[in-house]
Amino acid sequence: MRYQTGTVTIPNFSLENGEQFREVELAYERSGPENAPTILVCHALTGNQFAVGTDSKPGWWRGLIHEGGYIDTRYYQVIAFNVLGGCDGSTGPGSVGADGEPYQNNFPSLTVRNLVEVQFVALNMLGIDHLKAVIGGSLGGMQVLEWGLMYPDFMDAIFPIAVTPTFSDYAIAFNHIAKQAIKYDLKNSSQPENGLSLARMVGMVTYRSNELFSKRFARSQVEGEFDVESYLDHQGEKLAKKFNPYSYLRLLDVMNSHDITRGRGSYQNAIQRYDVPVFALGFSNDLLYPPDELKRFVMDIEDAGGYAEFCEVDTMFGHDGFLVEFEKWGPFVQDKLSSLMAKAV
Repeated sequence: MRYQTGTVTIPNFSLENGEQFREVELAYERSGPENAPTILVCHALTGNQFAVGTDSKPGWWRGLIHEGGYIDTRYYQVIAFNVLGGCDGSTGPGSVGADGEPYQNNFPSLTVRNLVEVQFVALNMLGIDHLKAVIGGSLGGMQVLEWGLMYPDFMDAIFPIAVTPTFSDYAIAFNHIAKQAIKYDLKNSSQPENGLSLARMVGMVTYRSNELFSKRFARSQVEGEFDVESYLDHQGEKLAKKFNPYSYLRLLDVMNSHDITRGRGSYQNAIQRYDVPVFALGFSNDLLYPPDELKRFVMDIEDAGGYAEFCEVDTMFGHDGFLVEFEKWGPFVQDKLSSLMAKAV
């Protein structure tokens, strides 16, 4: 399998709000045969470009994408970017601005559409003018939905996973708590990683189900501390060591901005613009992106004359289901990709 990592440098990139970068860098991972049908993978909030990874350091979707996998890198080229605003090699708050100092809190606000547009430019600079599919979950799923509306002729299908057409007030509320923890910490603490750690703990509670927490921890304690408390502390500390808190803030705002109807008139007007097949995956017990909402969205696309399919995965993992139990939903992705390939022959 061909495996490559690198960076694309894009000059003079303008954001939706009119702000402009003199230069943007997007870090990428590229796996599989160079001339094979290409699949773009879009990552979630704390993800990165390393969806596939290597044998010694597997990526976060290695269980889905590998030689002989549900997305088989013997037959597909897979590309993933670290999003604009991220902190794994792409231009973000930790990058140095024109004044020679890191942007940090001065990094401009972004939208999902900004993330998609810059990836579109980067793909063209890499010599890729068409995609077999775009796939991603959570924040990645938001990007997938926008790809289908912004560049419908650029791909043959989209796979929005663990996402809804708009980000709910309920989900924004959790993001607000996380943002306040980080902002307070950055303003008042000599150890700013504490706020990010707390924000991560808030997220972890929403990503998984009550059933899973009960089964995994069963109120167990060690020296007076519940195992679930130790688990959340560990998850928070782990992220705080590797993630830029300003990136976390900017990407939470990106998620809050997600609304496919924004600037497109009504909901009906927006869904009528989906001209490519939509293969959607939802996960039971997903608090943030209820599968019933995604199912309704798929039915609405069909009613509007588009082609869409929905598959709900029964799982205790809730929202995090798109990162685990690949045997439950990988075959759906594999089957739909195979059908697209058959039509192309």
